[in-house]
Amino acid sequence: MPFVLTEAALLWGGAALVVLAIVVPYALHFRARQRRDHERKAEAAQLGIDKPAAQFPFIDPGLCIGCGACVTACPEGDVLGIVGGTAVVINGLRCVGHGRCEDACPVGAITVGLGDLRARADMPQVDEWNETDTPGLFLAGEVRGLALVRNAVAQGQKVVERIAARRPSAALPAGAVEVLVIGAGPAGLSAALACSERGLSHRVLEQEPDLGGSLLHYPRKKMVLLQPVDLPLHGRIEREEYQKEDFLELMQGLVDRHALDVRFGEKAQSVEKRGDGTFAVRSVAGQVHEARSVVLALGRRGTPRKLGVAGEELPKVMYRLIDAESYRGQNLLVVGGGDSAVEAAVGLAGQPGNVVTLSYRRDKLVRIKKKNEDRLAPLLAAGRVQPLFNSQVAAIEEGRVRLKVGAETRELPNDYVFVFAGGEPPFEFLKKCGVRFGGPAAAEASP
Repeated sequence: MPFVLTEAALLWGGAALVVLAIVVPYALHFRARQRRDHERKAEAAQLGIDKPAAQFPFIDPGLCIGCGACVTACPEGDVLGIVGGTAVVINGLRCVGHGRCEDACPVGAITVGLGDLRARADMPQVDEWNETDTPGLFLAGEVRGLALVRNAVAQGQKVVERIAARRPSAALPAGAVEVLVIGAGPAGLSAALACSERGLSHRVLEQEPDLGGSLLHYPRKKMVLLQPVDLPLHGRIEREEYQKEDFLELMQGLVDRHALDVRFGEKAQSVEKRGDGTFAVRSVAGQVHEARSVVLALGRRGTPRKLGVAGEELPKVMYRLIDAESYRGQNLLVVGGGDSAVEAAVGLAGQPGNVVTLSYRRDKLVRIKKKNEDRLAPLLAAGRVQPLFNSQVAAIEEGRVRLKVGAETRELPNDYVFVFAGGEPPFEFLKKCGVRFGGPAAAEASP
């Protein structure tokens, strides 16, 4: 019997071709993406950037279905990828704790957090209320390891909630306050606002001459990631991003409106708990402040890390960029490979006549946010920022700077050097205050 193609067979055949035309390209694309993600993960492991610096997305492989929703949701680019049908962390250093991957996961396989802090020597140990082993001594803000203003604001409120719940009826010594906050960044100001809201007497000590904490060191017009957040005595802030200056103006307005007691230029030198249960906080200037509870709302940046090279003491060496527009027609060297260095290079390259060189000790930039990567790429392509990878500053002199680039030494004309090599975190100060750290440092850090 001769074979006859029926109309139904033709329809099924056509449908099969359509399905193949859709499925095959998708399958090829999916395999190519998995292969690319696998290569990027291997490279990240080799560079040592797959591990967390602070917050981190933890993935339960038993729940993950490999849909890629987390990869798409992450605004920082290649933090996550799909390898072997499961979501994996590719570039852990890029994670800033948005939590959008956690929100996007349809099966609840991702949690953004800090992991097991007991094993981490860089993490101070606190309880669920951010209280240390010393009753009445709390931590809040970036020092706890989580970035983002939203987290700092929430922690500032949380510790005051705990303090208010345990508020004793006994009168305070004359001149003492119920809560002394060290640090006038988002966490410290949130704690002060929460104190004011709950009727707790308080005082804020800030070592800088102005508000902002670590935000104060951000380059001019840097975007601050906020996300919707509720501020005491103010209410909900819906905007997810602010320019640095706009956010600091908002915070200054709250300080003025609610008459918060903020003492600028007072750096805390020591925190001591007395026999009567109160704290004595001594400042570098010799002032002694008494309080029933102390909130250490410190950042993790601490003192800027120096390069340790000849000429670093020259006045042309800077450790932060305040106003890029004031540098014009200059030969400028930016040292570092993180977001602050890239943002400074971008800002300086936007001014007329500047020659901007970016020096980094590795062979590529691996720790920057996607937004910064996108802003830097066209400047590199146009030659407005000259990259010097695998380079280190050898010496800084008047009118020039010498760098080791690979095996050779290169000399560049130079007017200013901007160093963004990170900072020495305030861990020693915390240990002297009696704060215990995890990991190998736990024994020596114990009060």
